[in-house]
Amino acid sequence: MEEERRDAGIAFRAVYQPVGGQGGRIAPPTFPISEVEERSAKKEGRFPRPYIFELRLVEGEKCETVVVDQVPSQANRVEQALLKARDSGRVDLPLFELAMKEEGVRLTSLDFPHRYADAYLRDSEVCGVRFDRSEVGQLLRTASAVDVRPLFRREPYSLVFGAWDSHRKGRWPKFPRVYSSEMFGLHWLEGARQAGKVDPMNITGAIDDKTKAEGEWRFLPEGAKVKGGKPSEIGHGHIAPNPAPGGVTVREVRRQGWISLAGLERLRFGDASAEAATLARATLAALALVGDRLTFGRPSLWLRSGCDLTRMSETVGFEQDGGSWEPLEVSAEEAVAAFVELRDRAAAAGVVMDVDVVSVSPTKQLAEAIRFAVRSAAAEEE
Repeated sequence: MEEERRDAGIAFRAVYQPVGGQGGRIAPPTFPISEVEERSAKKEGRFPRPYIFELRLVEGEKCETVVVDQVPSQANRVEQALLKARDSGRVDLPLFELAMKEEGVRLTSLDFPHRYADAYLRDSEVCGVRFDRSEVGQLLRTASAVDVRPLFRREPYSLVFGAWDSHRKGRWPKFPRVYSSEMFGLHWLEGARQAGKVDPMNITGAIDDKTKAEGEWRFLPEGAKVKGGKPSEIGHGHIAPNPAPGGVTVREVRRQGWISLAGLERLRFGDASAEAATLARATLAALALVGDRLTFGRPSLWLRSGCDLTRMSETVGFEQDGGSWEPLEVSAEEAVAAFVELRDRAAAAGVVMDVDVVSVSPTKQLAEAIRFAVRSAAAEEE
C-alpha cells in the first residue's frame, strides 16, 4: 500500500570538475543583465555579470554558488536523451511528430516547450482535422486531476516533467514535475576576458556601405575624402579587445536530482484498480530514471561551449524516512528493462501507454511562420 511506503523518492547526488581538473574555467549560462547589476558594475568599475549567483546552505554552511544548469534546462537534456534512445530503437515511447522535410524541421513531444499543451500541437492538424478536434486531441483534453490516463497513454512526459495548458480558454489542470535536477558551482571566482579579433591582412581604411556586405561594397582607402564605415562592420579588419563574460572557476560543480514518490502519489487514474494505478506510477518513475541514467550516467557531461565536465563521484539511492539512504546501482540498460516490464504490467492491469508515432501537420499559418523562421535563421548564419 502507498501509505506504507518507507521511501521518499529516488535521489541523485553527483560532483563534477571541469575537464582537466580543478581550477579550470567553466561557462555558466548567461542571462539578461538587470539595471541594478549594470549600475553596480559601473560603480565598481567591472564588467556586468551575466550569470546567476546565489547563497545556498551546503552541508549546513552558507556558501556562495553560481548556477551552472537550471531545472528546465536539465529536463530538456533528459528529454533529448529519451528522444535519441527512441529514435535509435533502444526504447519504445509514444510520440507526436511535426515534420516539414523540405525545411529540415522535425519537432516531437520531447521538443515541445509546453509538452501536451504546446501551441505547436494546438496549431497543427491530424489527417486534416485541427488537433484539438481530432480524436487524439480530444483524448488529451479529457485529462484531469482525477484521471491522468490520457496523458499516461500518449504524453507521459507531461506527467514526469510537468505541464500546464495556459494558452487555451478555460481552466486546465496543472501537472507539477515529479522529476527535477539542477547543477551549481561552489565557491566561485569570476574570470575575466577581453574579446577581440586580429585580421591576418591588417585591413584598414573604410567601406562605403555596410548594408552591401554580401554585395558590391566599395573599399575606401585611408585619406579618402569620403565618409564610410569601419571594415569590421562587414567582418574585415581588426576589432580592439573589449570586456566580455569570462566564465568562472569553482571548487566543484554539484548536481542534485530527485524523483518524487509523493508527487507520483498525487496522480490519479480514474476508475483503474489500485494495482494498475500503482504500476502506472512506478512506470513513470522508471521513465524518469531511464532519462536520468541516459543523460547523467556517464563519466563526463557537456553542457555548452566552455562547460565540459568530468564526473568525480555519484550516489543514487532511495531516500527514506529519517533521511537514511538505500543505495541504488542501476545502469541505463537496467533502467530501460525495468521501465518496459512495468509498462507492460500496467497495460495488462488496464492502464496502457502507447508506443507509436502520431504525425501532425502544421496549419497553413504555422507552416508559413516556420518557413519564415527557417529562412531568417539561414540568413543570419550566412
